[in-house]
Amino acid sequence: MISKFIFKTLLGWKMSNNFPRELKKYVVIAAPHTSWQDFPIGILARNTAGEKINFIGKDSLFKPPFGFIFRKLGGTPVDRSKSNNLVDAIVAIFNSKEKFRLALSPEGTRKKTDQWKTGFYYIAKGANVPIVLVTLDFGNKQVNISEPYYTTDDKEKDFEYFHSFYKGVQGKNPELF
Repeated sequence: MISKFIFKTLLGWKMSNNFPRELKKYVVIAAPHTSWQDFPIGILARNTAGEKINFIGKDSLFKPPFGFIFRKLGGTPVDRSKSNNLVDAIVAIFNSKEKFRLALSPEGTRKKTDQWKTGFYYIAKGANVPIVLVTLDFGNKQVNISEPYYTTDDKEKDFEYFHSFYKGVQGKNPELF
């Protein structure tokens, strides 16, 4: 497979663990998201693992001349300029499909943020699916994949778990994480 060759041999990245093949539905959160390079690394990791995982992105990425590429890779555009209930719309997608896995950046941007967005959390709760955490560790050139995490009724505890998983992980631009 060409993705595996590029990911491992040419770029020197490695993966620990794999995506849970037995689960048909889950939310993937990939962090830290500090560079445009996170996207190709994520796509290569997904392809190396042999799993179909969809993603959403700002609608401007899906416009000509290259928008078809993002759609072919499993993307769906999102209009972030409008106020709409994206969480409910994505929960409806989960509920309408037999198999659906969605990758999101918990930061919601490549810029430095003080706190993560919570949409991924409410999508997982609303669709009653687990969250799989994925590191994009440029310091060690490693993608680490967690076991599925099922949210509890304690949001603070859940977010403590999420943040602890990413402790010590270095993004491409570490000052932004």
